[in-house]
Amino acid sequence: MSRWTAALIGLIGVAAALAAGHLVAGLVGPSASPFLAVGNTAIDFTPSPLKDFAVRTFGTYDKLVLLVGMAVVLAALAVVAGLLSRRSALPGTVLAGALGAVGVAAVLHRPDLGQLGVLAPIAAGVAGVVVFRWLHRVATTPASPGEGRRAFLIAAGASVLAGVGGQFAGTRTDVEGSRSAVGPLRPATPAPAIPAGADLAADGTPPFLTPNRDFYRVDTALSVPRVRAEDWALRVHGLVDRELTLRYDDLRGRDLVERTITMTCVSNEVGGPYVSTANFVGVPLRDVLLEAGVRPGADQLFSTSVDGWTAGSPVDVVLERDRGALIALGMNGEPLPVEHGFPARLVVPGLYGYLSATKWVVDLELTTFADKRGYWLERGWGQRGPIKVMSRIDSPQGFATVRGRVVVSGVAWAQPTGVARVEVRADGGPWRDAALAADVNGSTWRMWRVELDLPPGGHTVECRATDAAGVTQPAERVAPIPDGATGWHSIFFTIE
Repeated sequence: MSRWTAALIGLIGVAAALAAGHLVAGLVGPSASPFLAVGNTAIDFTPSPLKDFAVRTFGTYDKLVLLVGMAVVLAALAVVAGLLSRRSALPGTVLAGALGAVGVAAVLHRPDLGQLGVLAPIAAGVAGVVVFRWLHRVATTPASPGEGRRAFLIAAGASVLAGVGGQFAGTRTDVEGSRSAVGPLRPATPAPAIPAGADLAADGTPPFLTPNRDFYRVDTALSVPRVRAEDWALRVHGLVDRELTLRYDDLRGRDLVERTITMTCVSNEVGGPYVSTANFVGVPLRDVLLEAGVRPGADQLFSTSVDGWTAGSPVDVVLERDRGALIALGMNGEPLPVEHGFPARLVVPGLYGYLSATKWVVDLELTTFADKRGYWLERGWGQRGPIKVMSRIDSPQGFATVRGRVVVSGVAWAQPTGVARVEVRADGGPWRDAALAADVNGSTWRMWRVELDLPPGGHTVECRATDAAGVTQPAERVAPIPDGATGWHSIFFTIE
């Protein structure tokens, strides 16, 4: 057969395998789809420096880049297998079988998939072998041109239909309907109103409260878990006096509290975007843990997401009376968005999200750091993860051109202590105090601004913050991993 025909057979064979696996996964669990299972497993085995590079380089598009990269690699393998199979179907058959075996291994590795999950990659392997060998036989057997084209169209069409069917079946869980049915979450204890002077968005900072659509998202989930509120339950167990199983209505029926909290990702570089603020509504985590009765010796709250992701929070921190840790159900006046953890997630002010902000949380175990290690601790990240005092310049933008007197503005954060001072200097000169916006609470960021009279030309401006305990943001640049970046943020701009 021609090279073009051979390559096309390889591509259609792999497409059929993926489509069949996706279709079966729609019935046994969407994350069992071989493409997603292999992608999630690849994330698990990727070295931390490479993950950090991906987040730093591609930001919230890191998962899309991974999926596109996997698709390109699979397409290349399919073409190579097809070209090697111009005379014999064996190379293509081996590839299809190997892909199925890799999918089975990936599914078995996933902690969120049961034994039925292997049906998806098995179906993928079988479909890939059958379709490849069928097309290969048609292409190498003398027949009318029309018969060969029909076979290719049938295989391609069936693959598309299977893929679409799998996508439809995988999203049949009406999560948005469940979310809408929750209705308003009215807190018995609302958060204090945001003072008018807390927002300096007119000077170039973000709005004080981050809209849900703009709230940063960094997680390991290639596909967002879809859990209905009526199907959700939270188990609290381990080193406790009494095990609890809490349904969504159990939590919603309690006195809800609302707290204004700034969340920060440990992957945030100096000056980075992974920090946002919202009004979260939920149940105090401390109350739930005290209800269960925390036994002496428990130093870790080990939380697990519905997709198997894990994190470990220090027990002494989450039990602090004034810390304000929540099992959050709502965010900025509505139930949690699906991508931010609906039906429920953890929010612990003052700790980086990698050990405190489990989304789609379904399990809380009181244990010890010696006995269990969360997802990122297994990869060498810090055990406690307190958020470091940090400031960022938002305006003017780096390398901007400014006319006349310049207003430099930005945000600073030091949860849960709070920001007491922000200083700015130009071109290595003396530090000047910036004017601080109204303070909301120690667990939120604080906006700042300063006006500078600078001559025409290029200028470099730096900022540093000091928290309410007197700790000043250090000058030394330290990478985000393992426990948060440090350093002064600086920008260069030109005045005309």
